[in-house]
Amino acid sequence: MNLNDLQKISNSFGNTERMPVLFLGHGSPMNAIEENQFVQGFRKAAKEIPQPNAIICISAHWYTAGTFVTAMDTPKTIHDFYGFPKALFDVQYPAPGSPELAQETINLLTPIEVEKDFNWGLDHGAWSVIKHMYPDANIPIIQLSIDYTKSAQYHFELAKKLHSLRKKGILIIGSGNIVHNLRLIDWKNINTVGAGWDWAIEAREKTNNWLLDGNFQPIIDYQKQGISLQYAIPTPDHYLPLIYTLGLKNKSENLALFNDQLIGGSLSMTSVRIE
Repeated sequence: MNLNDLQKISNSFGNTERMPVLFLGHGSPMNAIEENQFVQGFRKAAKEIPQPNAIICISAHWYTAGTFVTAMDTPKTIHDFYGFPKALFDVQYPAPGSPELAQETINLLTPIEVEKDFNWGLDHGAWSVIKHMYPDANIPIIQLSIDYTKSAQYHFELAKKLHSLRKKGILIIGSGNIVHNLRLIDWKNINTVGAGWDWAIEAREKTNNWLLDGNFQPIIDYQKQGISLQYAIPTPDHYLPLIYTLGLKNKSENLALFNDQLIGGSLSMTSVRIE
């Protein structure tokens, strides 16, 4: 690829005011087809920010050895779950992809090796929340995978390389859950908003305080923060999308929480908006 090609890609998205960054607690796949306070929170967030030129989503559900970016024109809707009603499997979210944005992402992350992917598409960590924000499916979306061989600090630093995209009208979304322990779900309270085990309440309070204080190092070093965080984050897949969101924050920007509730004992829907 020559210099003219690179310039053409960079100019595909015009300069804009700096876009916000979001972390969305996506919770159950059923949120894609249910009407509740959380999907209302996703819609409200979309209405309060500028319309993006395109979206990059870092989803908990694309967890890979190495880093990949979707580069197809028409990403498929992936139903990467089982045991749910047919109505959920029937959902399609036919948003276009953006090979140009995929290439620009690869350029920005150099010298990190990022491979183009033409097989993945949009998993439910992406479409189950974005469909509420942009129901017309008319905004190009790419996904950036999470390299499970790397540390939280690595992902925090990697995210910083994408900062210039925020001034190209690109909305960067991390999608996961801060508290996410499916083995310890309280099934009697699976739909009870505010229901949380003691350790989940403690983990939520700790992380919320760090977030609102702008004290991100304990969040990055979550494995050193005691038993409540160990229960809350038994595996880092749903947690690392938050790290990408925090890595994109400027010191002068504000951070606010929304959808800040526990549900089912061991899940938090807490979401973050930075602008």
